[in-house]
Amino acid sequence: MTIREDLAELDPDLLLADGWDAQIIGTAHSPGRKLLVVYDGDAIVNVMINRDGMSPEEAEEFFDYNIEGAWMGTNTPVFVRRLHP
Repeated sequence: MTIREDLAELDPDLLLADGWDAQIIGTAHSPGRKLLVVYDGDAIVNVMINRDGMSPEEAEEFFDYNIEGAWMGTNTPVFVRRLHP
């Protein structure tokens, strides 16, 4: 079973960031809120640097604007960033 299939069983309305399944680290829930998919934001930035050849600054800017900053409604995924990588 894939991570997408596992998540769909939990909640078929979960939203995912296309192309970043390997960086999913789990789900998050708090009272009164929907279940959300959680991604490792640092890992996403590292992939863009290593796989896509972006500079760290380019990867951070792309991540901030196009991935983390992409509001898709109340089911928008969460991106965790470490305070001290």
